[in-house]
Amino acid sequence: MKQKIVIKLSMASDKSRSKAMVLAAKADGVSKMGITGDGKDRLEVEGEGVDAVCLVKCLRRKIGHAEILQVEEVKPAEKEKKPEEPKVVPLPYWYPHHYYQPPYPWC
Repeated sequence: MKQKIVIKLSMASDKSRSKAMVLAAKADGVSKMGITGDGKDRLEVEGEGVDAVCLVKCLRRKIGHAEILQVEEVKPAEKEKKPEEPKVVPLPYWYPHHYYQPPYPWC
C-alpha cells in the first residue's frame, strides 16, 4: 500500500532542511519526498511500506521537534481509456474463374 506522510519539523535553516531530506531518503520504502508549506516547515514523504513512527523518531534525534500531521493512502491515477480501434479483418482472396494462357508457339 502506497502512502503519503506529512511531517511538521522545526527547520530554521537550509542546512537542517537538507539534513532532513537526507534522513528521509535513507528510510526504507521512500520513493518521493519534498519540503512544502508556507514556512517550508513540512516534509512530505511518499512510498510503500514506510514506517512513519520510526522516521519521526529518527528526525527528532537528529534535527529537533517533529510531529506527524497526516498519513493517507495514495491511490494510483486512473488511466484514460482509449477508444478501441476497429479490428482489421483480412479480406479473402478470390481467384478468377478463368486463367489467361498465352498462345502456344507452334500455333
